[in-house]
Amino acid sequence: MALFKKRTEGKPGEWYYCLDHKKVEEGPECPGKDRFGPYASREEATHAMESARERNLEWDTDPRWHDRDTGETPDPGPR
Repeated sequence: MALFKKRTEGKPGEWYYCLDHKKVEEGPECPGKDRFGPYASREEATHAMESARERNLEWDTDPRWHDRDTGETPDPGPR
């Protein structure tokens, strides 16, 4: 069925960072599993890996998300 093989078209002004090709792309040229985005600008997409590293560091050092010896799931805080 061609319905499921249709390629997703990008919208003008949507920028992605392709993890496979290690480059910024306008519109989703690669599968979703291989990209970060969308970003509002090329500049934002250019810094996608840096932003991801910073976000991961924040999560890794957030005491609310550290495993506890009791095996309980930590309280994520107020919503």
